[in-house]
Amino acid sequence: MSKLFKRTKILATIGPATMTPEMVEKVIMTGANGCRLNCSHGTNEERSEQIKWIRAAAEKKGRSVAILWDLQGPKIRLGTILNNHLDLAEGDELVLEARPDYEHDGGKTVPVQYNLAAKCKVGEPLSMFDGKVRAEVTEIVSETAIKIRILNDGFIMSKKGLNLPDTDFGGDILTKKDLTDIEYGAKEDIDYVSLSFVQSAADILKLKQLLLAHGSTAKVVAKIETKRAIASDEHLEEIVKAADGVMVARGDMASEAGAEVVPIVQRKLIAMCRRYGKLCIVATQMMSSMVDAPEPTRAEVSDVATAVVQGADVVMLSDETANGKYPLETIAEMKKVILYTQNHSRLAPLNRPEDNERVMDAISASAARLAEKIDADVVVCQTASGATAMAMAAERPNLPIISVTPNKRVANQLALLYANSAFVRPYSTEFGYDLAVELKASGYLQTREGRDDLLAVIVSGDKDKVGTDTIRVRTI
Repeated sequence: MSKLFKRTKILATIGPATMTPEMVEKVIMTGANGCRLNCSHGTNEERSEQIKWIRAAAEKKGRSVAILWDLQGPKIRLGTILNNHLDLAEGDELVLEARPDYEHDGGKTVPVQYNLAAKCKVGEPLSMFDGKVRAEVTEIVSETAIKIRILNDGFIMSKKGLNLPDTDFGGDILTKKDLTDIEYGAKEDIDYVSLSFVQSAADILKLKQLLLAHGSTAKVVAKIETKRAIASDEHLEEIVKAADGVMVARGDMASEAGAEVVPIVQRKLIAMCRRYGKLCIVATQMMSSMVDAPEPTRAEVSDVATAVVQGADVVMLSDETANGKYPLETIAEMKKVILYTQNHSRLAPLNRPEDNERVMDAISASAARLAEKIDADVVVCQTASGATAMAMAAERPNLPIISVTPNKRVANQLALLYANSAFVRPYSTEFGYDLAVELKASGYLQTREGRDDLLAVIVSGDKDKVGTDTIRVRTI
């Protein structure tokens, strides 16, 4: 069973390539554990339809599926470009003008969704389209336009992002659009909200307060992509502790801070998330060649495998499933890499400082060691808030974790958790054991070769008490 059950999960972005209920169902049936809805593109009304499709597909599959509502943040984007394509050559000069009503005619003046002239200085670097095109500011043309010189051959497309790592924008990272999207999303059936361009723990706390004020129980994912966020390990750790999870947003991080820092920050973040029991998503261009090709490159396979070996909870697909020609094939290939990697490598045990360890963490660590020592088939977590399952997953056991909760939102949120499969059942003192019996009878949980009985380690607590306090071994 553990060899067929992928422990690192897949988060797929829904976009034009998957914008039908039939395609959303196929995305989930092929192996996606969660769907990302990108607020940078499309309308909230379209996202409401997508949520209905996702929930219908999840119910048909009989599994929990997470929905992540991804805020645009203060990301600067190009406007609409004629024919959605503009070729650029080294040495070209381009004018970027803040005119949302401007229709690009194919020339060298391109609309942007932000007035760069108010912030930029001559000589500052600028990159476009996830760093594919690099440039520098050569002139402030007017109150609403700047001129840039292109430093390499390439092309740009409509609505692609711009990065200006040395430009001081100041101000709050939540834009007027974000506030509207937060209010709208809080009324929808979403499980996570990801915050773009996080700079400090205070940004996370502000978003949590806004969600609470709107009556939402969605968890907050901090997208790590700015120089300020990774200024020091201590600063980064404070962000991790404040958030419910983090996304290693490698595209903008590479553009903002340099591509060479990304692998090291990724490793640090995964380790920090394990230490504090937080969700960790590794994102951006994991299988980007499959936007146009039916197979990944060897480098992309290695990239996904590295995230699995490091212990990431989730690997994310962006353009591959939003705009690519082979969205389902990409999910299938990613699943194949995850399964092979996890079945041929082992993660290092979690090393928490003893003075920081909670009772729940100690119990989870003990349960993981016990499960390994007795060669158990599965760990079952009875949980109300999801905290027990998070602590258990942080130990990265080499076998499936089955979580059972009376709360549907919690079950959906746990769908992205490492090695976790979450189910909703009414509370009883034995609902973990009862679920294991049910899943064994259905064939979902299978015994190891040579065994007739299923060996389960059940981690639980009394619902009238605070925290997890019990470990039981049950034969089924």
